[in-house]
Amino acid sequence: MLSRLGVGDPFTDGGDLSCRTPITGGELGRMTSHTTEEVAAVVGRAQQAFGQWRLVPGPVRGQLVRELGLLLREHKADLGALVSIEAGKIVSEGLGEVQEMIDICELAVGQSRQLFGNTIATERPGHRMMEQWHPLGVVGVVSAFNFPVAVWSWNSALALVCGDPVVWKPSEKTLLTALACQALVAEAARRVGAPADLCQLVIGGPAIGQALVDDPRVALVSVTGSTRMGKQVAPRVAGRFGRLLLELGGNNAAIVTPSADLDLTVRGIVFAAAGTAGQRCTTLRRVIAHSSIVDRLVEALASAYASLPIGSPLAEGTLVGPLIDSTSFEGFEKALAAAQADGGELVVGGERVLVGEGEQAQQSFYVQPAIVKMPRQTDIVKHETFSPVLYVLSYDTIEEAIEMQNDVAQGLSSSIFTLDLREAELFLSAAGSDCGIANVNIGPSGAEIGGAFGGEKETGGGRESGSDSWRAYMRRATNTINYSTELPLAQGVEFG
Repeated sequence: MLSRLGVGDPFTDGGDLSCRTPITGGELGRMTSHTTEEVAAVVGRAQQAFGQWRLVPGPVRGQLVRELGLLLREHKADLGALVSIEAGKIVSEGLGEVQEMIDICELAVGQSRQLFGNTIATERPGHRMMEQWHPLGVVGVVSAFNFPVAVWSWNSALALVCGDPVVWKPSEKTLLTALACQALVAEAARRVGAPADLCQLVIGGPAIGQALVDDPRVALVSVTGSTRMGKQVAPRVAGRFGRLLLELGGNNAAIVTPSADLDLTVRGIVFAAAGTAGQRCTTLRRVIAHSSIVDRLVEALASAYASLPIGSPLAEGTLVGPLIDSTSFEGFEKALAAAQADGGELVVGGERVLVGEGEQAQQSFYVQPAIVKMPRQTDIVKHETFSPVLYVLSYDTIEEAIEMQNDVAQGLSSSIFTLDLREAELFLSAAGSDCGIANVNIGPSGAEIGGAFGGEKETGGGRESGSDSWRAYMRRATNTINYSTELPLAQGVEFG
């Protein structure tokens, strides 16, 4: 599979990085980290490539991304399977992640012909004022394990059409998918004659990420990960006046009102809460249901949860694959214990599920997704646990529900299930959800690339993917042109 994707044998004896699959917990091989000196050299080569690439017209730059999209189509099955093997996603989600890469390539190719500014009215006769957008510089991308290829593509496709080279530091847990993406984009660059160092990869632990973050030649640092990591990165980049694009934690809720279509609601909640084994930043973690329907909703959810097929993500029919590792499993157990200590009632799930036999069953970490009915929104409910724990709370008024939904530090995604137009519009208004994403009659998990993706508060405020997210990868210049023989000053100032 790696060979078909253009990757040579990546493994080295005695390497310091272990490549594992959460499906069995077994080791696939070992790789060797880059050094901080190598990171500096990579950034230097990217800076040289920037000098060439920024002079290439936008529509011509788009041809590189178009070629990448074609290669992704050709290798979708292999790359999707590699995502499943390395990140533990079920087959349809692995393929869906690659499709998301294809989609962002299509969007970026179109965007390459629309990197437009504005013409602005000026108070001075014989003058014209306008703004232009220019390439920014080297973009450093730091990504997480749960979307090992899509997040890189969100950044890279737009950065490349905007005239920027990319240096990528992937999660140490998903190195093989990163190597495959690097091979595909290198082949795309070769086919269109683009500079070879436009997209580069650095691998290793926190020291490698820190070297990339601290390099003053990296104009924009795009980080996807935990809020804790974002709090470490942000002051380092701000201290050197670099730009930041942060996509951090989420603690996403769904309000369920008395008028909600219960069947639709249950289906929406189950995917949003249990899909990807709860390991999405947009995973549904809190259900806030009206007191008149909460018991009926919990009963329906418990029935659906009890029937979820759990097992190898490569097996047909599986809907819930493994947690990424033992650390995630420990967090799952601690969260359930804390919730029960706070008076929570474990309705369903919470058990470890052994998949396979012998040592394999002990090395992998599969769990039954859990539902916990909570008496109130305690500290553990306000904390993001990156595993399939769903807390259910109740409310009496829609204003109370919205206040509860907003009463967490994170502000990524949110949703409401209602057939009441007033409730829906209130939820979407300035007095409603304070999240970057607010949905009606669908869950908070899963997003199309046409809309800007990101959140507020401790989610970091960044926006990636669609809408005008491309502007993060460019610098703005305001231009005033005097085509008259006079020299009037703005605001009526006279100096002569």
